[in-house]
Amino acid sequence: MRVVSVVGARPQFIKAASVCRALRERHDEILVHSGQHYDYGMSDVFFEQLGIPAPDYNLAVGSGGHGRQTGEMLGMLEELLLEREPDMVLVYGDTNTTLAAGLAAAKLDIPVAHVEAGLRSFNRTMPEEINRVLVDHVSALLLCPTTAAVENLHAEGVTEGVHLVGDVMLDTARYFAESVDAEPVLARYGVEPDGYHFATVHRAGNSDDPAKLGAIVSAFSRMDRPVVWAIHPRTRKNLASFGLDAVVEAAPSIIAIEPVPYMDTVALLRSASALLTDSGGMQKEAYFFGVPCVTMRDETEWVETVDLGWNTLVGADADKILAAATSRTRPEARPAVYGDGHAAEAIVDVLERYHGGTR
Repeated sequence: MRVVSVVGARPQFIKAASVCRALRERHDEILVHSGQHYDYGMSDVFFEQLGIPAPDYNLAVGSGGHGRQTGEMLGMLEELLLEREPDMVLVYGDTNTTLAAGLAAAKLDIPVAHVEAGLRSFNRTMPEEINRVLVDHVSALLLCPTTAAVENLHAEGVTEGVHLVGDVMLDTARYFAESVDAEPVLARYGVEPDGYHFATVHRAGNSDDPAKLGAIVSAFSRMDRPVVWAIHPRTRKNLASFGLDAVVEAAPSIIAIEPVPYMDTVALLRSASALLTDSGGMQKEAYFFGVPCVTMRDETEWVETVDLGWNTLVGADADKILAAATSRTRPEARPAVYGDGHAAEAIVDVLERYHGGTR
């Protein structure tokens, strides 16, 4: 079986790490990097650390508006798929890369397999929500991480090709977590285990809005313990544009750092007293490691983390962010709602059955 796998952003690299390893044991995989995340700290280092094979193609699309970025990828991917004639196209998550690859394959009548199918925030103002809904509705195989994702698809009338496989990010976390040495990473930033918060902010709804980003900076600057903030390039640019960079530099509680590789991220997350984020994937990673999460959004596609008490939705409200981080609640129960850490093998099994005519 020949599979073209398309990735382009940091969370997709993490998801692909386990699937590539399982898929290449028995099949021919062609790995395509769209170049949506392109600098070393957001791209190359993840391939190196996670042992992902070098991409067979790099489209080098770079950053840009949604329409331009998606359109450029769509054209390039169509040409590539016509040339390589895969049996299936494998896409991940909810980025513009996901949408472009899904549309290119579907229009060429090549089956699409969507990893993380069925997730819904029910907020259509988020570009990611549009991407995931559209890709789900052109996919032949919908590879769901949770029962809630399966139920979301059924509610939309999508019942064929739906498979509950578990979460591939758990596979990657389990595979690498034991080899991570947190001590030198924490020493680099002058923090102690359970003595700091770890933070990331990158969603357009927060980073492109001066009022919301200002509220987040205000909350971080008033924390009762240090906030190690791995600042996304887009967010760093906007901090400067909005005149907030001086506030960040002056705040004694904020330790502003560049985006960090996967191993360092795991080290900082596992040892944090809380995660402060607007990321989707990191909400789950916090749950994997038993770290309370404060999500700076009004909704989440990872509803299980909220229902089980490990995640608090606070939007971009400074007082709510501060209160949730200060409480640092750790519930007693942390059930295995994201599977058993073998989602990659389950995905390959589903692909094989489909290719063999058993759906």
